[in-house]
Formats: sequence, C-alpha cells, structure tokens
Amino acid sequence: MYQKLIYRNDLRSLASQVEEKAKAVFSDIAKVVENNQAKVLAAFREAQVSDYHFASSTGYGHNDRGRDVIEHIYARVFEGEAALVRPHIVSGTHAIALVLFGVLRPGDELLYITGAPYDTLEEVIGIREEGRYGSLAEWGVTYDYVPLKDDRVDFETVAKKIKPSTKLIGIQRSSGYAWRPSYSIKEIEEMIAFIKKIKPELIVFVDNCYGEFTEEREPTAVGADLIVGSLIKNPGGGLAHSGGYIVGKADLVAQAACRLTAPGIGAEQGAMLGMNRHILQGFFLAPHVVGEALKGAVFAALLFEKLGLETLPKWNAKRTDIIQAFRLGTKERLISFCQSIQAASPVDSHVRPEPWAMPGYADPVIMAAGTFVQGASLELSADGPLREPYIGFLQGGLTYEHAKLAILLAVQTMMEKQLL
Repeated sequence: MYQKLIYRNDLRSLASQVEEKAKAVFSDIAKVVENNQAKVLAAFREAQVSDYHFASSTGYGHNDRGRDVIEHIYARVFEGEAALVRPHIVSGTHAIALVLFGVLRPGDELLYITGAPYDTLEEVIGIREEGRYGSLAEWGVTYDYVPLKDDRVDFETVAKKIKPSTKLIGIQRSSGYAWRPSYSIKEIEEMIAFIKKIKPELIVFVDNCYGEFTEEREPTAVGADLIVGSLIKNPGGGLAHSGGYIVGKADLVAQAACRLTAPGIGAEQGAMLGMNRHILQGFFLAPHVVGEALKGAVFAALLFEKLGLETLPKWNAKRTDIIQAFRLGTKERLISFCQSIQAASPVDSHVRPEPWAMPGYADPVIMAAGTFVQGASLELSADGPLREPYIGFLQGGLTYEHAKLAILLAVQTMMEKQLL
C-alpha cells in the first residue's frame, strides 16, 4: 500500500535518506517529550485526577470539580499562579482579546516588541479599517509596535518607545505569517528581563500559540505575567474539541475571566458541557503529539532543502514551535502544496481548498485542514497568504507517519505538475 501511495522510487529513496540523516534530531526531540511528559504526569498525580472529574456540567456550571482540576493542572505545568481553561474561548485570538480587554483601560498603551502582531489581531487592536466594532482603539487604548531589526528584537528602540502610558508589552512567540525565526524560551527570557529592568510594573504577555511543549519550559517559567493559547493547537493534544487557555498572575487571569463572562462572575461560572475528559486526556497526550508534529516538521524541512527550496527553520535548527515554513516563490506552488496536503488528509480528502477572504486576514488565504476538529492546527494542516514571496506554512501531525506520508504525497503531486 505504501508503494501504491508513494510510487516514485526516487522519492522513496530520498525519504529514507532524510530519515537516516535526521536520527539525531529525532532523538533530541524524544528527550524533550519525555521531560514534558514527566511534568504533566506529576501534575495529574498531584491533582488526584479521578473519573468523576470527567462528569459533564450544565447551566451555570457551579461546583464543576473537573473544571477546577483542569485549571489547576494548567497552572501547575505552565508554572503560573492561576489558569483559565474554557471551551468557550473560541480561538487563540479570542484568548488574546480577553487579556487585552481585561487588562487595558482607556489611556493605556499596548506595545508589541516582536514586530507587528499576527493578522487576526489587527481588527482587535483597531489598526485595520474593518476593525471598528469595539476595538481597543474605539475604547481609547493606544497601540504601537517596534519593527524587528535583522529578525530580532530592537532593544534600543524598545527602550525609547516605552512611555508613562505603556502598560502591556506583547510578545509573539511564533513567526505568524512572517518570514522570521520563532523566539526560543531563552530569547523570551532576555526580552522580559530587559523590559522589567526598565519598568518593573509593566505587564508582559506572550502569545504562546504553537509553542507549548516544544521546549522544556514555557514563558511563564521565565517571567511572563500572562501566556495564552488555543486548545485546538498544541495543548489540546488533538482531542479537545474547542477552547483556549490563559495562564499567569492570579489577578490578571481574573481580569481576563471577567471579560469572558462578566464582572462579579469571572471564572466561577461556565458549564463545561462534557468537555472535561477530552481536555484532560488531550493535555496528557500533548507532549507526545507535539513531538510527533516536530518530527514531521524536521522531515519536511530536510526533504524540501534537498529539493532546493529555502526553509525556516532549517531541518537541524533548535525548534521552539511546530511551524515549518517554505519559501515556495509562486502562487501556483503554494496552492498546489496546500491542496496536496488536503488530499492526503483523513477528513475531507476529496475537497479542494481555494484561496478566499478569510475573516481576520488582510490578504486571501488558502488553508488545508482535513482535520477531525475543524481548524485544529495540531492536526496536520498547511496554509499561507497569497502574497509574495508565497510562503507555505506547515504545522501539526497527530502521528509522524501521517505527516511523512502527506508531505511525500504533496511533493509527488508537485513533481507531476512540474512545480518541483
């Protein structure tokens, strides 16, 4: 069956060479997985997780012990004082918005120091015309950002940009749709130390999407006041149906919780609607599944490098998120790549994605996501905006074997079309 799927002998031979060369990198990934798995297991044991924690709650969700245990475990593993983990948070962007609106007040300033934030935040902040319904700008919150210098934080300019009204510093860990390296925990630690030295009371939040469990520490372990992410990315382990999380200082998490519900209610209400088991089991599996995704990214990077394409990160680079980028160079290559990943998916393999004006994005975007959970990017997915230099972004893979097969099928299809 493998030979029927990947029928090109030269491609099968190349895949074997790639796996042989990547053995040492795979071994390093396994060490990170094992350490993170130990950390998660310790938190589950400490919380004394039992089957009654999987029970469903309805209505207000008062006395949902499973919900409390979930949030205790997230706070414990990510080394924060408190956590808010809810299926009602619809995306990573929503989690970030809860932090921004929960913490900032009229007259405050949000300052991003890792360049312009991800596309979907432009309307939240109010820097794109479409974002005119309740944006931060409409509420009198100002915004600025520090452009990167040679893909790194420009500390000199950051120091100059901080002013009395600056209250919240934003750090985006992953590259988003930019062609730059993602930031390691060590680099984030340096950013936070620099900020706190200038103005200790500044609140630092980190968009942690795609980064969870790729290293042995999270940003909250090195001084971040808040981190946020999506449960249909890394920490959901492929099992969470929806949701997001916020972890950090207890008072700041409480402010975000009041934006999710209402002042006076905060985190005390919110029926989990039968999601507890999926969230807990997914979080338990997450270190392993993230490791599978990382191995798939390494395989893809080395394969494409052997085919002459530029990749970021390089196959043997230290990884801090699950995203693998390829500079494809043409619209045709980008579309073909994403369509081929979709065709190699377990769900909707017969569907052909096309570029479209996706809500929250300034450019047409093509997204391949033949996933069991809609839009889940810990499952294998590929996407990219239709703008030069036509970069394709690959992420996820619940199993390394699926990621490998899908990547080979995509390359084989592109070869047939003489795009590679």
